[in-house]
Amino acid sequence: MTSPGPLGAEVEAFLAALSRTASPATLDAYRRDLSQLLAFLDAQEVSAWRQLDAGLVRRFLGGERARGLAPRSLARRRSACSRLARAADQRHLPRPVDVDRLANFLDTPHDGSPLAIRDQAMLELFYSSGLRLAELAGLDLADLRGERVRVLGKGAKPRQVPVGSRARQALQGWIGVRETLAAPGEAALFVGQRGARLGHRAIQQRLALIARRRGLDEHLHPHRLRHSFASHLLESSQDLRAVQELLGHANLSTTQVYTHLDWQHLAASYDAAHPRARRRRGDEAPT
Repeated sequence: MTSPGPLGAEVEAFLAALSRTASPATLDAYRRDLSQLLAFLDAQEVSAWRQLDAGLVRRFLGGERARGLAPRSLARRRSACSRLARAADQRHLPRPVDVDRLANFLDTPHDGSPLAIRDQAMLELFYSSGLRLAELAGLDLADLRGERVRVLGKGAKPRQVPVGSRARQALQGWIGVRETLAAPGEAALFVGQRGARLGHRAIQQRLALIARRRGLDEHLHPHRLRHSFASHLLESSQDLRAVQELLGHANLSTTQVYTHLDWQHLAASYDAAHPRARRRRGDEAPT
């Protein structure tokens, strides 16, 4: 039996999905593995999956090894932790905005004020380059480098990402009026009405306000634009490694969870690309 509460509910949802493809023996084994994980997390006062980091997983598996768990069982327990964490993350991912709907939203005219020009530049840059909220808020003027922008990701890890033509156009418009708001000597790319760097909360509020003004009947926030960027790019390019680099993910598994493609799309791409997937002319299906 799993424990009650949000963590237990996530485990039950995962096991229910697993039951459609796994054997009863595999399902029972995973249930035992995850019951042990829940007991460990309860002792650590962990109440949400987002708190389950690599350090906690190592401590859990280390404790299981110390209890004498066999290597094969330990490997399965590690696999159960990984699969559950990915499934839980996937359920909590924001839904990407439809590509045509998002294009129409971004193309909606604004009033031409410095604030509106700034907001348009932020919107275009979020979607063009897949930036995190903290990455966009931390940009300085000096980080703009023509068709690229230099950002500091998690752990202060720098990376360079491309900036699309529409985003470059919007940024040029903002830079042309930025001095009407920016305080003397301010290095920040995006500033508020007081002339200082625009904060995280202010950026979130502006995006929500613009969505209402432009009639987008969906909640819009920076992470959703980042997710839309990743999903739309992966759907068109099929290049998971490139999307990983652009998002600044250390591990490919993070990108696989973060983005999604429906199975039919993947299957069609496979059939079109794999040399052994295409049936040669004259071949017949076996009877």
